Amino acid sequence: MSATYLRQATMADLPAIISIISDAKAYLKEQNINQWQSGYPFDSDIEMDIKDGISYVLIIDGKVAGTAAIHQGLDRNYLEIQDGEWVNGTFAKYTAIHRIALSGAFRGQHLSEKLMSGVVTISSTLGYKDIRIDTHPKNLGMQHVITSNGFTKRGVIHMQDESDPERYAYQLIID
Repeated sequence: MSATYLRQATMADLPAIISIISDAKAYLKEQNINQWQSGYPFDSDIEMDIKDGISYVLIIDGKVAGTAAIHQGLDRNYLEIQDGEWVNGTFAKYTAIHRIALSGAFRGQHLSEKLMSGVVTISSTLGYKDIRIDTHPKNLGMQHVITSNGFTKRGVIHMQDESDPERYAYQLIID
């Protein structure tokens, strides 16, 4: 049995995280999904996540297998929602999960559930009961990961840093 856990990322993880994000961009492009195809997330975004202490990595047998950023507080992209509403309102206390990806070397091993479970646990440990996430309407794989981990679709938001900005927005309320 392999050792699997989530931990806060360090600057030593930066090359691995950048590689995972780059791989995810290529994977999305192969699937003809116009998410992360305009440059975002930039290497500087990943570096800032680490410096801000919001970047986490999924470790499998000592190797970085996945990454996610756990943004705490209001997210400007979530201030306006269409075709629905947030359960606790726009200005509730929540975490927003961003830049979540698995390494292509670990694809197909059902690790997305472990990554999502870890992100939810960390959000809870940080004192948050409201967790939000979004994905591109064509990203059916991520939509499956999100909904199979208990999130409910709440509406549509628009990302400010993307050329194809429409995203499905999801929310999970935990005890």
